[in-house]
Amino acid sequence: MISYAAIATALSSTVIRVLAYVFFRWIPGHPFPPIIYTAAIIYFASFMVAPVLGRNPAGAKSGAVENEKFELQPARLNGAGKKRKSEATIEVKINGRVYKSKDPHVKWIENGPHVLRTLLLGLPSPKSTFWSVVTLTINFLLVLGVVDVIYRGPMLYQSHDLSFARVGFVSDTSAKILVREPDVAQLPIYFSYRGAPGSEVDDAWKSAGQVYWLSKETDFTSTITLERLQPSNRYQYAVSNNHTGFFTTAPPAGRMVPGRRKFAFLTSSCIKPRFPYNPFSHPLTIPGLKHLSKWIPELHASFMLFLGDFIYIDVPHRFGSDAETYRREYRQVYSSPDWPAVSDSLPWLHVIDDHEIANDWDKQIADPYPAATDPWNLYHASLNPPPVVPNASYFQLAQGPASFFLMDTRRHRSPEYPALARSPDKTMLGAAQLNSLLTFLQRDEPEGVKWKFVISSVPFTRNWRLNSADTWANYLHERHIILEAMWDVGLRGDGIGVVVLSGDRHEFAATAFPPPKDGKWPLSATVHEFSTSPLSMFYLPVRSYWEVPGEDDVEEVCIKYAPDGNSKFGAVELEEVMGGEQGLLRFRLFVDGDESWDYVLMTPPAVHGGGRGKDAIWG
Repeated sequence: MISYAAIATALSSTVIRVLAYVFFRWIPGHPFPPIIYTAAIIYFASFMVAPVLGRNPAGAKSGAVENEKFELQPARLNGAGKKRKSEATIEVKINGRVYKSKDPHVKWIENGPHVLRTLLLGLPSPKSTFWSVVTLTINFLLVLGVVDVIYRGPMLYQSHDLSFARVGFVSDTSAKILVREPDVAQLPIYFSYRGAPGSEVDDAWKSAGQVYWLSKETDFTSTITLERLQPSNRYQYAVSNNHTGFFTTAPPAGRMVPGRRKFAFLTSSCIKPRFPYNPFSHPLTIPGLKHLSKWIPELHASFMLFLGDFIYIDVPHRFGSDAETYRREYRQVYSSPDWPAVSDSLPWLHVIDDHEIANDWDKQIADPYPAATDPWNLYHASLNPPPVVPNASYFQLAQGPASFFLMDTRRHRSPEYPALARSPDKTMLGAAQLNSLLTFLQRDEPEGVKWKFVISSVPFTRNWRLNSADTWANYLHERHIILEAMWDVGLRGDGIGVVVLSGDRHEFAATAFPPPKDGKWPLSATVHEFSTSPLSMFYLPVRSYWEVPGEDDVEEVCIKYAPDGNSKFGAVELEEVMGGEQGLLRFRLFVDGDESWDYVLMTPPAVHGGGRGKDAIWG
């Protein structure tokens, strides 16, 4: 008969093992560690007192005959269906007393080590100290691993001595460079640049300026802008604190890089160091960056559009809400041994999302927003394209065959509850940003620009059903205004397509938004969304994206759904076809380091007129 202590041991052991697996491999959520710690206390206490034997007739829990352990079990039935009698009286010596049994319904059975039960349930072995120690050690190491995940990086790798430089926004004539240097002996910091070997620009080094002082006020960072550069040329920059890198200036808006058929960039979101957990890896390693670095030389991307959650301030544990706590998270990503390989020649542009502030953030600029945006402004916004209006947190740029509007979906959004999703008073962007976005969609583009990209940190589609309140599914009135403005782009006949790029869901999905069948817009005005994440984080073990036909007048068609994979990023390649009359977009999806899917879009025809007549040309 199993005692209550043994039941507690088995149950608490199971909780430790199941939740530790989920924590290490699926979701490093903050609710799990307290449960694991509680189960560990119960387990280690009950393990020491859990009975190994059943009760004997005298009520003893364990016994020994010549130092061998026994337990009391029901006698088996014989062939006639009757219980067989014990063949002989068995004497059991327990605590100096001798017990005898001739009960025909029970017999004493010698215990084995029960190795399988011990290892699976975490119970102590009745006969083997070795296997008891093994199963105890397994649970101890799992709990130790949870502690390692939570505390080792933040406590032992705070990266105060981080020294690095990286490139941000690169236009056709300028480039932004950020440097961090906490060592005052390196001051002043001098910047220089030259044409990279093989480029058409002079390869003699030129001075680009200097920084005389860095302080804790800016976390020892500063940003400078290299100016008077030549379009579509490769440059090398150098910083006097022993950092260097490369970048390629963009082609002017509406033009392609001479001698190159494609204009390419990358997109993804969501980074968490050391996930999935490997106890032998560096605490700041980021596996997804290794996958990305493998493809950078081949893809020839102009930049990475990173769509939020560069840090996870509250996963698996929030250590504080002050600016220094947020700064440390950024420093740790930049201190990763995997970071240089993805930034030495690839500029990164950013939008902000909730985990850079707090999960599902909808409180606008209330605390801890000011502390959270302190390092975001220092490390990211300072390197982004110019804001649409001064001091805004949304940006736009135009390069080659594309123009971009980078939305801020956090600073201005209304609370997710209690207002309904279709309430006209509910906003994701705020009035000023919405007007700027509509202006972007309505404006004429330079000749040769074939695509307008709207960048959102959260999915535009409502087909993600899990926690949809944090997405555009909860702001449908404002979304419909934007969708109609997007369809209007295809109606105008300028030959420009509209694409939404988003992240956040830790899954990939491509979704089409065709205009209403009885509306004024042609089918060629269909808007497409590619939502890609995570770059290096967990993916959901359950499916969370599906269509619900007939929800309302907006149809949302699933083109591709790819939920699995701890690392996903997309490559967007733009080409001119038909002598430059139309644009072609190829989206390439990479999952865990391998290319897994691609999809091709064409811009609407550059034909003026109304309605469905354009569809005959578009095909």
